[in-house]
Amino acid sequence: MKSKFTRILLATAFVISVAALAQTGSAAATPAATPASPAPAATGPGTKIGTISMEQAIFATNEGRRDFEALSKKLEPKQNELKGQNDEIESLQKQLNTQGDKLNEDARANLVKQIETKKKSLDRQLQDAREDAQNQQNEIAQRILQKLGPVLIKYATDNGFGMIVDTSQPWPQSPVVWWGESVDVTKPVVEVFNAQSGVAPPPASGAVKPAGPTRPAGTGAKPTPPPVKPAEPPK
Repeated sequence: MKSKFTRILLATAFVISVAALAQTGSAAATPAATPASPAPAATGPGTKIGTISMEQAIFATNEGRRDFEALSKKLEPKQNELKGQNDEIESLQKQLNTQGDKLNEDARANLVKQIETKKKSLDRQLQDAREDAQNQQNEIAQRILQKLGPVLIKYATDNGFGMIVDTSQPWPQSPVVWWGESVDVTKPVVEVFNAQSGVAPPPASGAVKPAGPTRPAGTGAKPTPPPVKPAEPPK
């Protein structure tokens, strides 16, 4: 029996709403006491259409890289704890597989019960850890999004764009089936954001990709991070 324990942070993901971006641009004109209504993608007076992966942009900013790296380090103790529990279950499972037929009925039943109890506990802790990591990841993303939105809107207005479409999600989750690299503004918007933020880029050796691998601009597929897979139940 062979199982793999994948880091919790790499198994989490979040979804950025395009409506949130449009609301960011109009927030200054909305009274605080009036709830903001859902809005479509932000549009401007220009004629060009561009794309941006808000998800990639958030992770690519110096502030995002810094904060996600800090979150990764914060979660390491819990990840190591859960990995230790998973290793213990694997060891017990190996013992059952190799010695099960040599144990008496009570000893074998006790070993099986240990494995099942520990596995149920690990499954619950994994679920809680994933939810906690995702919530903290989303908090960082939303905080950066509130700052990134106005930067994108100004960039689009200054460069003659009439519409910017978010391509964070692949088709068919997103209505965009295909786009060319020439219309993607993710990199220049991130560069403007970094210049204005004053946050220095983190060391290259500490780069973190909290939401898994990203896809190249202009493609319609997005790799899915591997799921966490704890030890298999006893057979």
